[in-house]
Amino acid sequence: MAPRSAAVVFATLVACSNAKVKLDAMKHDIQGITAQNFDGVISKFRDSAVSAVWFYHEDKKEDEAFLDDYNKVAGDLKGMAKITAVNCAEFDVFCKKQGVKETPTVMVYPPNPVPAFKYEGKLESKAVGAKVSRFMQDYSEKLTSENVDAFVTTDPTKPKVMLFSNKKTPPTIWKALSSETVFRRTIKFGFVTEEDKDLVQKFKVKKFPTVIMQRGQKAEIKEEFKGEMKFGALKDWVNLYSESGMGDKVSGGRGGQDEGVSLEDAKPWLVQEIPELTAKSHNDICMKGEGLCVIYLKQGEISQAETDMLKNIEKKFTSQLSDRGAKLRYMWLNVAAEAAYKELFSPVQLPSAVVFNPHKRLRFTSLDHGEDNDVKGDETAIGNLVDKVLGGDARFTMVKGQKMPAWAVRVDAKDAKNDKKEL
Repeated sequence: MAPRSAAVVFATLVACSNAKVKLDAMKHDIQGITAQNFDGVISKFRDSAVSAVWFYHEDKKEDEAFLDDYNKVAGDLKGMAKITAVNCAEFDVFCKKQGVKETPTVMVYPPNPVPAFKYEGKLESKAVGAKVSRFMQDYSEKLTSENVDAFVTTDPTKPKVMLFSNKKTPPTIWKALSSETVFRRTIKFGFVTEEDKDLVQKFKVKKFPTVIMQRGQKAEIKEEFKGEMKFGALKDWVNLYSESGMGDKVSGGRGGQDEGVSLEDAKPWLVQEIPELTAKSHNDICMKGEGLCVIYLKQGEISQAETDMLKNIEKKFTSQLSDRGAKLRYMWLNVAAEAAYKELFSPVQLPSAVVFNPHKRLRFTSLDHGEDNDVKGDETAIGNLVDKVLGGDARFTMVKGQKMPAWAVRVDAKDAKNDKKEL
């Protein structure tokens, strides 16, 4: 071997033998901790956060080789989990008390009551990160067509943030956001899968992932997140609408028995594009409001296509109504569930529609299906009915006795499930 080559090899060997683990705040995302601040950094947050601690010797080659992988874990989970390290060359007694016999050793500290444990997998960034993420708490709610409206309208002081994803379960970022200390009190997080076509269509989601926020006393403000799908960017965006103390629960006068009850019961009809007319909703969406009620009569549930059709009619007449001081509100009625109202309106075929005047003298006018019942209750026919009413050409029928029929008693899906459990 040439003298120059030998010198190079020798210098390399010396450099390797002198290699040390040196945590640099400018280069690494790993948080270096000590025996003295261990409790303040790790133990203090065991109720709400997951942490990892790498016990290392600064002059051990196996630890030096693990540094980059562990730093990648810290970078990937930055802000979401505490990724820390303790130098056992400096705190030898403390490491032994933690049961560390050799390094590198990674200990995972899940939220209580799950006990801390030694990580036994491969010392690679992907494997270590997956293990830590597994114990991240998820406070988001799985949303479906059945519960989304209640989700949006319950706790009106809390903004609602929904992730539409092509994944089957919430990603690490979403779990971390939902379990963040302040957000747990002030924000509600929902998760929707791509497979729920009705919700995807309802919120007009075109790509995945998409994050949408609804806020306001009636969830009237809707905003889509336009930034980079990173934890930091999402946290900053959500934090704009998270105020300290916002959405706190109130306790009634029964010794804390009511603690955890929302300030207001859910009113899903306040956020539905075309709300359903029921015993609970009729005052808010028709009887106690201004203007006339355009009621779409349907045997069974309304479809998204029918909802879009009614929205088109509403949009068409909005400009015409602006100069007249008139107001129309659109809703639908399930005549299969509300037999008394089916009898009141007596549609000759379904679907159909009526325009109802709830003020002073209760009266309504029905869609004319033609002498041979060949006029369908579609967008054109309902539009003609509305146009006829606005033009003053409609003939109204008085409600007999000026008293509305009784509403059907509905059983919520949640209550029905509970009843089955009790049986």
